[in-house]
Amino acid sequence: MSAPLLRTLLGTLALGLSACAPQTTTTVQANTPVSAVSFYPHEPGLAWTYLPEGDAAGQPAYVLRALGPTVFFDQPTLAFQMTGRGADQTWYRTVGSGGVFLHGLSKPGVTIRLQPAWREAPAENEWRLGLSWQGQSQVTLSGEDGQERARGTLNYSYVVQDRRTVQTPGGRFEVWVVTRQLTDTLGGLFPATQQLWFTPFVGDVRTPEGLLLTGRNFTARTGGR
Repeated sequence: MSAPLLRTLLGTLALGLSACAPQTTTTVQANTPVSAVSFYPHEPGLAWTYLPEGDAAGQPAYVLRALGPTVFFDQPTLAFQMTGRGADQTWYRTVGSGGVFLHGLSKPGVTIRLQPAWREAPAENEWRLGLSWQGQSQVTLSGEDGQERARGTLNYSYVVQDRRTVQTPGGRFEVWVVTRQLTDTLGGLFPATQQLWFTPFVGDVRTPEGLLLTGRNFTARTGGR
């Protein structure tokens, strides 16, 4: 499949932030206690709200929800769904002693499988300035009918560049600043360079897509307030 046709089929993996028309606004009540939130929060029922950097308060929010255990191509995983402004994207991850691994993602009519899984975050005790990790995954793109549409290779690398305190609409947080770089053989299916901010027991304060945290329905044990 040609790269232009592939991108037409998939849209964009970065949620299509500029292209999505606002739909019904969905918000999450912040600071609802949820017990035993993990270093990498993944407990079913957790929810976060986000706005694109530069958006004024009161704009329609993106909502990320931890849906809980599911199976993705025979692999037990945890599902995380982002909705809002026309977006509907689900990530399938495992969280364990080795860190966070992305096994694939889906949008209406399109499924991406990653083999081996893409390592998105290190083990809890590995975080430090200058930490880097990298890897390679085979990417398989399937259509709504389950038939394979394209296959390629993804290379990724991460560097922990800073640790600082930031203020977002969702509060004041001490964050790890991480830059990730991606290349693929599918015609630029994945954005090349992105920055994220991560806070333990809170999650992404800034997502790789440039969304800033505005609220959450749980109180972190540490690392944020």
